[in-house]
Formats: sequence, structure tokens, C-alpha cells
Amino acid sequence: MDDDEEEREFSKSIVFGFFEQAEATFVKMDASLESKDVAQLSSLGHFLKGSSATLGLTKVKDACEKIQHFGAYKDETGTIEVPDKELCLERIKETMEPLKQDYAEAETILRRFYGPT
Repeated sequence: MDDDEEEREFSKSIVFGFFEQAEATFVKMDASLESKDVAQLSSLGHFLKGSSATLGLTKVKDACEKIQHFGAYKDETGTIEVPDKELCLERIKETMEPLKQDYAEAETILRRFYGPT
């Protein structure tokens, strides 16, 4: 990250804003999974993919990209059509657990780095 105190405060605000955004997105993802709204899951995966990529959280970004693809009825690479809604939902559900674990790990490390809010 950055060493300059002023720059660290700036990046800290971005990172902590991401935490709030990610937590809210996870709640929406869980609700969309419950209601079997694959289009919304794809959209939320895309949204969180972008913000996690900006922060360099590669594991989080990669999982979000998979969710985006599954929600668009594609395989995890986004290249092969998967016309089975239930299969896509199952793959999203299977991806959510490691996504949340990877997010929690990144959050712990970043909170330790930045200190209390």
C-alpha cells in the first residue's frame, strides 16, 4: 500500500468503503440466491468483480467473475452455454462459500494494515 499518511487515509477510505459495499452485496446475493434470480446474481457478481479488482483482491474478483458467468447461464469461463438454471444456481451456491472466505481473509489483512476506523 502507501507509506504517506495522507495517501494512506485516502486509500483507507476507499478500502473501508469497499467493505461496506461488499457486505451489502453479499446480503443481496444471498437474497437473490434464495429467490433464484440468476440475472441479479450475474449483475451483482459483475459489480463486486469490478470493485474487488480495483483493490487487487484477485481471489474475490475471480469468484465474482464465475458468479457473473453462472448467472448468465454459462460455464465458469463464460465460454460455454449452460441452459440449466438449477445447475447454474448450484454452481453459484458452491462459489459463494469460498468467495466469502476469501473476502473475510482479505478484510482481516486490510483491517490489520489500516488499523481502526
